[in-house]
Amino acid sequence: MSHTGRGILTVVSGFAGSGKGTVMKKLIAEHDNYALSISATSRAPRPGEEEGVSYFFKTREQFEEMIKADALLEYAEYVGNYYGTPKDFVFSKMDEGRDVILEIELQGAMQIKKKYPDTLLIFLTPPSAQELYDRLKGRGTETDEVIAKRMKRASEEVQSVKDYDYLVINDNIDDCTARVHDIIQSAHHTTGHEAAMIEKLKTELEAII
Repeated sequence: MSHTGRGILTVVSGFAGSGKGTVMKKLIAEHDNYALSISATSRAPRPGEEEGVSYFFKTREQFEEMIKADALLEYAEYVGNYYGTPKDFVFSKMDEGRDVILEIELQGAMQIKKKYPDTLLIFLTPPSAQELYDRLKGRGTETDEVIAKRMKRASEEVQSVKDYDYLVINDNIDDCTARVHDIIQSAHHTTGHEAAMIEKLKTELEAII
């Protein structure tokens, strides 16, 4: 690890088709100081999904207990199922000095930033709207109707991108991953994160003068 002290909490969002998942996997594979946050969900496991690896699977009642106990950094309900980020998992990894990455939607990112202003928000985008469309089309997995919905959603989401700390263009996966890594590592040296070091310097200076 290139630093000591508590880890940084980073939220990575992006349009569908921006390559978020690929960038996250590459970061985790190339650097040992990252931990990918695992979400809790009230939906049933799908074949091949593992407890504590894919998700923390909860019953609807258990999830609602977590909401009441303020045990989640953020949560939302999609198509009748809850999804959220458990605090304990994230904070324990940060206490170990790991930088925790959360790959979530805009709405969740804003919830977290409000509660924890130190959170680093990064938004990934392809270089152009045409490139976004071409990537979605090129997947060959979605109907034209679904692609049109995703493009419409991107046009709504773009209004909120200014609320993120960084915008990273994903033109080349290696360059994009390196940029995201550099941004997170430099966040370790912000004055907010280095408050203990500033306090130490202050004490030392007062002892000398």
